[in-house]
Amino acid sequence: MTVLVNLIVTLGMLYVVPTGLRLIDPAWFRRTARLWPLLAAPGAVCLWLPRGAPATVLAALYAATTLALAAGGAARLGVPLVRTPPRTGNRLPAPAEAAVLTALVSPAVAGSALVAERAGYRLFGFDLDVLELTVPHFHFAGFAAALVAGLVCRAAEAGRPSEAAPGAAPGPGAPLARWAAYSVPTGTLLVLFGYFIGDWAELVGAVVLTTGMWAVALTTWRAIRPGARDRTTRTLLATSAGVLVATMLLALWWATGEATGITHPTLTWMAATHGLGNALGFALCSLLAWRRLTMDRQEMTR
Repeated sequence: MTVLVNLIVTLGMLYVVPTGLRLIDPAWFRRTARLWPLLAAPGAVCLWLPRGAPATVLAALYAATTLALAAGGAARLGVPLVRTPPRTGNRLPAPAEAAVLTALVSPAVAGSALVAERAGYRLFGFDLDVLELTVPHFHFAGFAAALVAGLVCRAAEAGRPSEAAPGAAPGPGAPLARWAAYSVPTGTLLVLFGYFIGDWAELVGAVVLTTGMWAVALTTWRAIRPGARDRTTRTLLATSAGVLVATMLLALWWATGEATGITHPTLTWMAATHGLGNALGFALCSLLAWRRLTMDRQEMTR
């Protein structure tokens, strides 16, 4: 399991995060995205070292980078991802902005867990294998899932996948996309709280996160995929949506089993199915598709 998890985490550190930053805001995160693979390299290297001081130092360097990203994400909250008229009495950020902020903060959770795991320290009393799995979880269920939920919401609000100009009428998938953009961060946070509160709280988080991810999948399939200009992009979007249905069913099965004691997959089996499916089938396919959609939008505005 360790080798598989390390490969997944390496993909998240070196490709998923910098690609996601470019999709969030290529101007704001231009320098960060360009330097990120270099800054994340210590974290990727430490995964393959035995636990101890050298691995811990490298993990700490990566954790410092993720904390800086979280701080930058908080600063960026003043630069709306979705520019909508202010709503009287509504103090919540725009749904897409809430999802994107969650994405920017999630690697810091992963980085903190990585430092503790590489040091062999049971942070908050968690077993080292739980800390080890927290690292990929918050790179993918945290960063990638929240990011895609935000991108889907932005496109649905604009009325087309290529992100129409501000002021365009919301598309038919906008209400479901708003739900996804709020529920994915909420579910991720509830799962995190469940680590401390107990299995039933984690199950509630898994239910909320699953419904949010299925909303992402449905909106992608119905509202985003048909508007893509080429077959490759449509195939990538379809794959990401279809994979989510299966992988999130596995997540529900596992969380239900942990809470109720019914037979459920082992962590090793979950890493090989749920983890690998989300990393490659959902996150990687989604990011590749959204890069192509972004390039299409740039060509249309030239």
